[in-house]
Amino acid sequence: MQFSENWLRTMVNPKMTSDELSHLLTMSGLEVEEVEAVAPPFSNVVVGEVLEIAKHPNADRLNVCQVDVKTGTILNIVCGAPNVRVGMKVPCAMAGAVLPPGADGKPFEIKVGQLRGVESQGMLCSARELKLSEDHGGLLELPDDAPVGQNFRDYFLLNDLKFTIKLTPNKADCLSVLGVAREVSALTDTPLKQPTFQNVAVGLDEKLPVKISAPDLCGRFAGRVIRGLNAKAATPQWMKQRLERSGQRPISALVDISNYVMLELGRPSHVFDLDKIHGSLDVRWGKKGEQIKLLNGNTVEVDEWVGVIADDKELESLAGIMGGDATSVSLETTNIYLEAAFWFPQAIQGRARRYNFSTDAAHRFERGVDFATVVEHIERITALLIEICGTADTKVGPVDDQIVNLPKRDPVKVRTARATKVIGVAITDDMIANIFTRLGLQFTQEPGLFAVTPPSFRFDIEIEEDLIEEIARVYGFENIPALPPVAASAMKIAPENIRSLFDVRHLLADLDYQEVVNFSFVESAWEADFAGNKAPIKLLNPIASQMNVMRSSLIASLVANVRYNINRKANRVRVFEIGAVFHRDAQVQDGPLEVAGYHQPKRVAGLAYGPVAEEQWGQDSRNVDFFDVKADLEALFAPRVLRFARVEHPALHPGRSAQVELDGKNIGLIGELHPRLQQKYDLPLAPVVFEVDATALQQRDVPAYVEISKFPAVTRDLALVVKQAVQVQELRDIFAAEKQGNAACSIIQAIVLFDEYQGKGLENDEKSLAFRFTLQDTQNTLQDDTVDAAMAAIVAAATGKLAAKLRA
Repeated sequence: MQFSENWLRTMVNPKMTSDELSHLLTMSGLEVEEVEAVAPPFSNVVVGEVLEIAKHPNADRLNVCQVDVKTGTILNIVCGAPNVRVGMKVPCAMAGAVLPPGADGKPFEIKVGQLRGVESQGMLCSARELKLSEDHGGLLELPDDAPVGQNFRDYFLLNDLKFTIKLTPNKADCLSVLGVAREVSALTDTPLKQPTFQNVAVGLDEKLPVKISAPDLCGRFAGRVIRGLNAKAATPQWMKQRLERSGQRPISALVDISNYVMLELGRPSHVFDLDKIHGSLDVRWGKKGEQIKLLNGNTVEVDEWVGVIADDKELESLAGIMGGDATSVSLETTNIYLEAAFWFPQAIQGRARRYNFSTDAAHRFERGVDFATVVEHIERITALLIEICGTADTKVGPVDDQIVNLPKRDPVKVRTARATKVIGVAITDDMIANIFTRLGLQFTQEPGLFAVTPPSFRFDIEIEEDLIEEIARVYGFENIPALPPVAASAMKIAPENIRSLFDVRHLLADLDYQEVVNFSFVESAWEADFAGNKAPIKLLNPIASQMNVMRSSLIASLVANVRYNINRKANRVRVFEIGAVFHRDAQVQDGPLEVAGYHQPKRVAGLAYGPVAEEQWGQDSRNVDFFDVKADLEALFAPRVLRFARVEHPALHPGRSAQVELDGKNIGLIGELHPRLQQKYDLPLAPVVFEVDATALQQRDVPAYVEISKFPAVTRDLALVVKQAVQVQELRDIFAAEKQGNAACSIIQAIVLFDEYQGKGLENDEKSLAFRFTLQDTQNTLQDDTVDAAMAAIVAAATGKLAAKLRA
């Protein structure tokens, strides 16, 4: 929100400097981001009047002007501006004037000098030369009533400042000069002077038929017909100045007046060309397939989520956002329909962003605009229209005010004791009553209790804490002492069987992985390639056109990180990320951390690329493979034991990938990147990736005492011949089941695969798998018969279930 300090002081003028006012606003919650002078410093520039013009004798493009500046002497000034003429009034820099710095950065001093043989005693100035704008089409022409000889800075109100304030979303009531003035009045207890105007007499019975078909979209709609206006009338200089100093570009009188009242009172309105409206207006929700061309030139498609104003033929406006091109006013417009309405904030929120633009109207309506002053504001706009654009033929129709559904303003209670406790200072009933009165809040009072009815322009007062915030703001945050908290605090003990994600990060860092943080939105092509997701969750307003969907996997982002590093000559990359992924799930309901219809689980993903270790003399260099990353993953979950099962995944190599299982549940996957994707994304080597559920990784077994055997262990090797299609995991599952269910096998402590053989002595469809078994008892030294019984049971189980046979 940007505004002129002089404009603000016409409504409330506290006895404080600009710096003090800026500090006051900031400390009340209206953060002043910038205070900027409306014009750079310059001196000795006055209002001058051109009395005579003669051609320069030695230059075709120069004129010699006689200029009156009320000093008793007519100045002789050489000027080359194309728009100079007799009788015009312009800023005149007299001899000794210092103008703003030019391209060289040095102030420009005006001296008496010769220009092509003719003496020039000053300079007639353009807006660009005074650094008031970039307009360099000619001299800055002043109104005919500009007082000759007056200091130009005083006449043009250039000793003014532009305030830019950063508002939080709840302070919609301050999106106007009047709103800020109300705040300053309450904070300084200075009288507030609201803009005054006379209601224009009605001279026309005409009303435009309007129907409100969507009371959940529009609660109040008011409008009036005005005929016989002069749209070519010039916008007054004072209005142009206020608009420009508020960041608005003057366009035409009809548009400027609407924008001016929006800035002044916070009321967005719209002016329709009455002659372009077909029949009546209908305020309703849009229909799928309808289109409208907007004032910004965009043609957009609407649906049932977007409100519109339509006539009998076409759409005329996006409700509360932007008018349509079909009924836009022009300099030829003579008859208008002036509209102002109350749009429910929730019916406007997000609609403008859907179309990738923002408007001042939508910015205000989606936060809440005063619904009680619609008619008064129409009267204010009408008065300005008649004053600036009115003609002898102008006729004004009555205000057609339709009220169908206004917000309920239920009282909000606040306890004095509660306010005292929260703010931390002694607050009395009298202090609260004074603050509420200054803020314009209507209230009823009991000892220690206030019931406040929020005004129609305050949409941020809903609960007791909102009122306590108001009390603290007006009391002054600077007046609240800085004291340590006195509330009892106790550290909660974290469950021993749960480790934090912070601990998981440390574990991964210990394994030589570095953390990355990526966006949650990715390219749709990534979702198709790395997750096989043909229908990803699309964003309505992506920050970039290609990053337009939510990710359902972390792998794609890690591959992008690898490509980034490879392009910068990094040949070894090990990265991990902990973040949310997004899936559609109709069973998910709205909650503090959930959005209905979408499941957002946390995942832990890692990627290893290049050499398994940094280059060194102690070991040969080799590239990381599936088993290196598998070992890292097992170390992450240790002492819990993972199971790996073959899996087909669109992003992973068909023969070098597996799903990760824990306690019988699928918790993720691991594998080498698919050769197709390696080629597509131009990777010299195939990275190995894993992605597992973060919740599963956070679970851990509580340490429990297990007796350590003092008896020696026994090792036995077992080579089994099985079919090629048999996976090692199948044999391991059989061994684990036998150990669990057969008492004779309970002495087995560890099983390790140490050899795989194919070739001479075996059939083409066979392979030999050699396992080393470690057996140990905690009570006795193992005897051969006990060991033989355990091994026989293992062989019998493998033979019976997989038709395995002992290798000779």
